[in-house]
Amino acid sequence: MADEAAEATNDESLGYTDALGELDAILTDLEDDDIDIDVLATKVQRAAALIRICRGRIDAAKVEVQKIVTELDEPVET
Repeated sequence: MADEAAEATNDESLGYTDALGELDAILTDLEDDDIDIDVLATKVQRAAALIRICRGRIDAAKVEVQKIVTELDEPVET
């Protein structure tokens, strides 16, 4: 249980690039025909968590960019 909490905290600070890199490594492992079946579910579960992290980072960036664009579209008071 403590390990899950520590992993969740680490995931919150995990950047998009790092999450994507870890996801890429997992995908490479999953493409290997010799993958250990005992770790398959764990790797798929971690990949799903990383995908959620990446989507969250993309959504946050999208909101921030939209906010900036909206501010740029506001008329300048003179």
